Amino acid sequence: MPRGLTGVVPPLVTPLTPEGELDVPSLERLVARLLDAGVDGIFALGSSGEVAFFEDRMRAKVLDAVTAVVAGAVPVIAGVIDMQTRRVLEHVRAAEAAGVQAVVATAPFYAITGPDEIRAHFRAIGAATDLPVYAYDLPICVHTKLAAPMLVELGLEGRIVGVKDSSGDDVGFRWLCELNADAGSPLTLLTGHETVVDGAYLAGADGSVPGLANVDPAGYVRLHRAAMAGDWATVRVEQSRLSRLMGIARAPIGKVGPAAGVGSFKTALALLGVLSTNTMSLPMASLEGADVAAVRAVLEEGGLL
Repeated sequence: MPRGLTGVVPPLVTPLTPEGELDVPSLERLVARLLDAGVDGIFALGSSGEVAFFEDRMRAKVLDAVTAVVAGAVPVIAGVIDMQTRRVLEHVRAAEAAGVQAVVATAPFYAITGPDEIRAHFRAIGAATDLPVYAYDLPICVHTKLAAPMLVELGLEGRIVGVKDSSGDDVGFRWLCELNADAGSPLTLLTGHETVVDGAYLAGADGSVPGLANVDPAGYVRLHRAAMAGDWATVRVEQSRLSRLMGIARAPIGKVGPAAGVGSFKTALALLGVLSTNTMSLPMASLEGADVAAVRAVLEEGGLL
């Protein structure tokens, strides 16, 4: 169960048809590949899953499909990300109906909020569901950094059970790990990094949620298992290789944000024969031409093709 979920939990990309609808056969192939690699959970409707682009109908369709395909093999945690608390609580109810094992929420956004409002937001979510709640620290998108003392406080209250840290703030993550340990470790701490997962483990992370794990899940599983065994030589080798593989996100020219990151993940998976298309949600443009060739070159250099 995800209360205390550790290990590798890929933030699942959402395969789309050329028309922008859910591509279920591609989803089945992708989930099977992740499970075969030994991942410990699946995070549906995260940033890599393009949750911000989906209407409620599409979110429900994705959750129903993912839970059906995973079929209880590992826990499924679902993003319930939206601008303010009432909308998030609607997504929580939909996630409960879909049968997921936990939910993941960011701080509220669009309307300006401070520490009191953010604390009230997570308390309301925690009070509204029996599902474990993970706080998603994503300041680049929601423009608020979640404060480590507040997160530990919410953990001690039982309002949240863990944190998915995609802040890019390695110093802040280390402080969070230290505060959490000093408080008796009420939180499970998961890093959203792709390229410095090794450093996160050394700081005290319990697992990772890297978007690149869609492309190379086995590599992140090997990295995690080596870290848990204290085999830091293997961790270093795996992390170095994965860091180079993350070059697929730097390969596209003139692309930023999801168009570059998620776009390169989907393109890599299409080149690997896992996805039927690399279609992105509007207004994102799918990679084509020279950008696809650049992603292919990185995959070939990394030995995946």
